[in-house]
Amino acid sequence: MQKVAFFDIDGTVFRSSLLIELIEALVDAEIFPETARTAYQKEFHAWRNREGSYEAYAHAVVASFLQHIKGVFYGDFADIGRKVVAAQGKRVYRYTRDLIASLQRDGYYVVAISQSPKTVLDEFCMAHGFDKVYGRIYELGPQDRFTGVVSDEHLIENKANIIKRVGEQDGITLQGSIGVGDTDGDIPLLESVENPICFNPNKKLHDYATQMGWKIVVERKDVIYE
Repeated sequence: MQKVAFFDIDGTVFRSSLLIELIEALVDAEIFPETARTAYQKEFHAWRNREGSYEAYAHAVVASFLQHIKGVFYGDFADIGRKVVAAQGKRVYRYTRDLIASLQRDGYYVVAISQSPKTVLDEFCMAHGFDKVYGRIYELGPQDRFTGVVSDEHLIENKANIIKRVGEQDGITLQGSIGVGDTDGDIPLLESVENPICFNPNKKLHDYATQMGWKIVVERKDVIYE
């Protein structure tokens, strides 16, 4: 039986958010209007000035993306996704990059679970050796244009659903499983594995992990410590 490891991607492997970088690139390419960027500027500046939360900023980005993806041609979207990954795909944390490589050498089945669009996730995760990728899948309508609907959203909203699905596959065991996440939204993921790792956690996850006795790892500049 093959052991399995689950990784959140944004802020855990990638040193930013693939969705944020994607929406910025879509605006720059004039596929999204400038209003798509201004829609989350208030939350962005509040977070940057440490007056608001990253979660509020991320939620505003998601809302803007959902509002503007409808009607966009898939080919244009995929081209921008490839450009984002080509330009920024190596902007990863050393700790999780090296952990992924170590687990691959040990024969683990390595799975990515993220709220970012699966199209750009596939490009990013392919370069880092993931065996399976789960992300948001946006429905396509006539002429390969997005409808604005997220397919099977109930599955990706709770990462524990994905872990259960993977654990039911033939040849995969959750015994010895590892999970890595960075926010309280990853708690269902971390509760579903034997070895949870909280990497650069936000305060809610840090406090919960401390209560649970979970491993906490921080990477700051060129220092990695527990």
